[in-house]
Amino acid sequence: MTRSRLLLLGLVAALIALYYLSGADEALSLANLQAEQARFQAWFGERPLAVGGGFFLAYVAMAGLSLPGATLMTVLSGALFGFGWGLAIVSFASAQGATLAALIARTLLRGTLERRFAAQLERINAGIRREGAFYLFTLRLIPLFPFFVINLVMGLTRMRLTTFYWVSQLGMLPGTAVFVNAGRELGHLESLAGILSPGLIASFALIGLFPWLARGLVALARRRRLARRYGRPTRFDHDIVVIGGGSAGLVASYIAAAVKARVALVERERLGGDCLNTGCVPSKALIRAGRAAQEVRRAGGYGIEAGEPRVDFAAVMDHVRRAIDEIAPHDSRERYEGLGVEVHAGEAILEDPWRVRITGPDGERRLTTRHVIIASGASPAVPPLPGLEAVEVLTSDTLWRLETLPERLLVLGGGPIGCELGQAFARLGSRVALVEMGAQLLPREDAEIADQVARRLATEGVALHLGTRALRVVGDEAGGHALEVEHHDGAGEARRERLPFSHLLVAVGRRANVAGMGLEALGVETRDDGTLAVNESLQSVLPNVWACGDVAGPYQLTHAAAHQAWHATVNALFGELKRFRVSYRALPAVTFTDPEVARVGLNEREARERGVAYEVTRYPLAELDRAIAEGTAEGVVKVLTVPGRDRILGATIVGEGAGEMLAEFTLAMTHGIGLNKLLGTVHPYPTRSEAVKAAAGAWKNAHKPERLLGWLERYFAWRRSGAWRRGDARRER
Repeated sequence: MTRSRLLLLGLVAALIALYYLSGADEALSLANLQAEQARFQAWFGERPLAVGGGFFLAYVAMAGLSLPGATLMTVLSGALFGFGWGLAIVSFASAQGATLAALIARTLLRGTLERRFAAQLERINAGIRREGAFYLFTLRLIPLFPFFVINLVMGLTRMRLTTFYWVSQLGMLPGTAVFVNAGRELGHLESLAGILSPGLIASFALIGLFPWLARGLVALARRRRLARRYGRPTRFDHDIVVIGGGSAGLVASYIAAAVKARVALVERERLGGDCLNTGCVPSKALIRAGRAAQEVRRAGGYGIEAGEPRVDFAAVMDHVRRAIDEIAPHDSRERYEGLGVEVHAGEAILEDPWRVRITGPDGERRLTTRHVIIASGASPAVPPLPGLEAVEVLTSDTLWRLETLPERLLVLGGGPIGCELGQAFARLGSRVALVEMGAQLLPREDAEIADQVARRLATEGVALHLGTRALRVVGDEAGGHALEVEHHDGAGEARRERLPFSHLLVAVGRRANVAGMGLEALGVETRDDGTLAVNESLQSVLPNVWACGDVAGPYQLTHAAAHQAWHATVNALFGELKRFRVSYRALPAVTFTDPEVARVGLNEREARERGVAYEVTRYPLAELDRAIAEGTAEGVVKVLTVPGRDRILGATIVGEGAGEMLAEFTLAMTHGIGLNKLLGTVHPYPTRSEAVKAAAGAWKNAHKPERLLGWLERYFAWRRSGAWRRGDARRER
């Protein structure tokens, strides 16, 4: 740190210390200043510039040093100076103090504040990139963060200080007026009866209503800016147009139609999206077929000899297609049109925020709509590997066209999709190799959880290549293809080898479908991972354009898409009255390997990354009677709680039926139920759900009151000794 910065740091520290050591933090109270109000106002009458200037400088210093009490001083200014003078003094002092705080942060504390306020800084920088000074104006008008945080974080942005000053001056003016007026009313308070005066009640009611009113004014200003830019229609055909007929789009359309909004749904391919046609439904049908084959192999362990199963892969794929066909009516055009949804087949393009052009089999048409919900989903990501163009690449979308069982299947990617499908094909008879660049499978899970899945896959014949990087696709000696990979041996030396395959399944993630809808031309931004940039209410930079599901992220799960769809639809239709922020705190997720991995909330890896204090309770399924009886005792229930308390931070289960057991923990986290209440709930015997109660019991046992138990031990020993009977006999005599 340079000498000038050290001097500035010393000056700031000295001023902060002086503030507290002088007792100024205690003297600045309404009671103290009200007691001196008459004398103070006399001074102000005699020397207005000196007294007002002193208050002005004190306010600038407090705001500039980010000291607590700026809101109180705003109220006090009204009590001491009245509304006019108070507003003038505080309005300029607050803006100048905020600018000073931003300058100090920019000069002195850049690194520290970037680390401490990383999330806020990213959101503010994104807002500035989208809307410039108008974004700062909305932050001032509707304080999502405390003003001192905005001051400090803004010091780290590239916004010019002159712009920061005048925007702050204007943005804080309405709120300042509300608080100064409240202080003026308090300054006139002479008795407790005055608390009920209409003026004071109105002032504090205005403080409560101001954020709501300001939010409405900002929304109105944004709508007018858009209207001037694009030409807003005078009337609309629809309340909502939903683009995408997958899980998110269908739920959004259903909700909108249920509340009698006029809604149009546009889908370019098949209704039901990935979940019905290429994802959840077919994969679970295939996984079930693989499990059936494995159950035949394991039957000998129960005294039933069945031998190696004969797999008819064509019949397996017929089973998969039947599952899709039987569920398809739930997502059909006929059903949704019966619910009141106007369904269109074709490509949708936003010409502006209110006009959607649809090009399909029936030609071209335009719809006008008050709101648009983007629910266009995601597609499998294919890495740019050299030589990949020479082979037919399978993905979770194209896999279902297979007619014959792959002889040698190479799976690239060790996430949930790669593990689920790799195990299923191995059970059906393919020779499977799985390549994962990371050190473990299921990289979002704790290592001990992922290791249990890895051990099972290896036992069932899946060749695991962890910590292995794919380099290129090459030809092999037999005229087929191989994947050249690189890994490091025990000595840290890089080693290369070639893994031959007949089929290559790429499962390295999915990319949001954002192209071709006109979003880029309208300024709707994407994040680094390719998903649409939306706020906590799922609103894009365009106030009437929303997004949900895989295209919005961060979780590519069917139930997450439905969860988001409710928020996006309700916020679009009723957001002028009430906005709902989407929460993922109790969002469950299941990996359908065998054993299953199910999780809700935090695991240890995430808790450490976020700096969340926790304690862990484990219950091994090897102690669960139902699991022992069925020979499926592999696995564990792992619960994270607040240290010393029973409040659940997260739960992870690995084992047979983990996804079904997880529901009780999800319910508990959603409704604030702790482990004590789970322990007090009767569970039927013998069921797997008893593992939840047993985990709660393990936590309780670790927190038993040892001192009380010691006293009880002595009490029962005394009762057993007969001494209490002798005492009773003496009293009777």
